[in-house]
Amino acid sequence: MILVVGSTGLVGREVCHILLQRGQPVRAMTRPTSNRDVVDDLRRRGAEIVAGDLKDRASLDAACRGASAVVSTASITLSRQEGDTIDAVDRDGQMSLVDAAKNAGVRKFVYVSFKHEGLPLSAPLADAKAAVESHLRESGIDFTILQPSFFMEVWLSAHAGFDAASGKARIYGSGQNPISWISLHDVAAFAADGVTNPAARNQIIQVGGPDALTPIQVVNIFEQATGRRFDVQFVSEDVLRAQGEAASNPLDRSFAALMLSYAQGDPVDMSAVLRDFPVQLRSVREYAQNVR
Repeated sequence: MILVVGSTGLVGREVCHILLQRGQPVRAMTRPTSNRDVVDDLRRRGAEIVAGDLKDRASLDAACRGASAVVSTASITLSRQEGDTIDAVDRDGQMSLVDAAKNAGVRKFVYVSFKHEGLPLSAPLADAKAAVESHLRESGIDFTILQPSFFMEVWLSAHAGFDAASGKARIYGSGQNPISWISLHDVAAFAADGVTNPAARNQIIQVGGPDALTPIQVVNIFEQATGRRFDVQFVSEDVLRAQGEAASNPLDRSFAALMLSYAQGDPVDMSAVLRDFPVQLRSVREYAQNVR
């Protein structure tokens, strides 16, 4: 049995879909506040639904009981409920999940983190991810830690100021530095493969998309796909740094650090990773066509 924590989120539900399509038993951990349509869909596809919350250690012990592997994609970054904080969920909650998995005899733990080393600004979310990674490495459980680059479905969406439907794009920094934009579907594929792929054992794996493209190149691709000229707004690194340093909210400061990292670029060489993980990476051009 494979327990998926964060099963109703963007990446988690896709992990469930992939595992279920492969005929692997899935236990999807959900909260009472989880999207009921997504929960019902997971149940129809064959997942076992279990109630749990990263802030409730007893529920984690129950969820891990009988599981051979855990895949955790949970984070408060896009889905927050009352009482959810970076410390309570992304740090302490994830560490409690590692402890519960260890106590239950879970043999494999796949943790979806992000590329946080060398961020140009201190970020509470990055500190939390680093603490969980360290705790997992020291737990004695076989682990796979994924550190994806920027998700195209998030950073090339209206949520981040890239509104293809309106022909508007917000670019952080000069727009001249390349990023290996990755699809959430591909991150999910790496996570699902991490459960059984021997090459993933006790590895920290940085993952990106098939091409390192500058934000300006991305805008050009979307203009070609939509047949319209985009109105582009640039946000300077100085503005982003000032926003981050002035932020009192840990999540706001973390997002400012991520936007600064975006501005400075994030290319990822995937040649070695793809030799061990046969994931067919989705391109920004494919994503633009789908958005259109």
